[in-house]
Amino acid sequence: MQEKTARQTRKDSQAGISLIEVLIATVILVIGSLGMILLIVTSIATNNRNKMDSTQTMLATSILEQIHSTFNGIGTSDLTDCAGTTWNIQTTIPNSGTAGALLSGANIDYSQTNPPSGYYMNYVISAPCTSTGAVQGVYDVRWHLDKVGYDVDPTKTKSYLITVSAKLRGHRGGDKFFSLPVTLRFMAGS
Repeated sequence: MQEKTARQTRKDSQAGISLIEVLIATVILVIGSLGMILLIVTSIATNNRNKMDSTQTMLATSILEQIHSTFNGIGTSDLTDCAGTTWNIQTTIPNSGTAGALLSGANIDYSQTNPPSGYYMNYVISAPCTSTGAVQGVYDVRWHLDKVGYDVDPTKTKSYLITVSAKLRGHRGGDKFFSLPVTLRFMAGS
């Protein structure tokens, strides 16, 4: 037999990639890909949650502004949703000094199945915002009004605490797409 030259020996020892090297590279690529997929799913969930938070905040702010303008002006307020339903925004506070949806601490109590008429709405959002548009969500918006001060006499008290809250109806909790109800509180007076 012929002896191998030094050049042939060197060429044979680096003849190609071994199967072990290919498997290690594949495992590293799979782990990196799974990490990227997890990052993409988390980003989608965060984007969806932010969209709900923005919509809830916009609705709560709109109701808060309607109530505040009614306190400082005269008359009632109405708000029409994308389905064409006109919702009356009640701002009357009886002599008891409190009106509206029930509170649980400082937040609206969503366990109340029948809030008082005029103090809640099931606001429909569709795209485009017409009665024939695709419904994007129905938001449960509720508000509570309190007279504040030493006297609840309607002729003497001119300060009010307005609590408005909004949340997506039928929204399940406990997952990445969960969004807490948005609650806004505002002191108003004239």
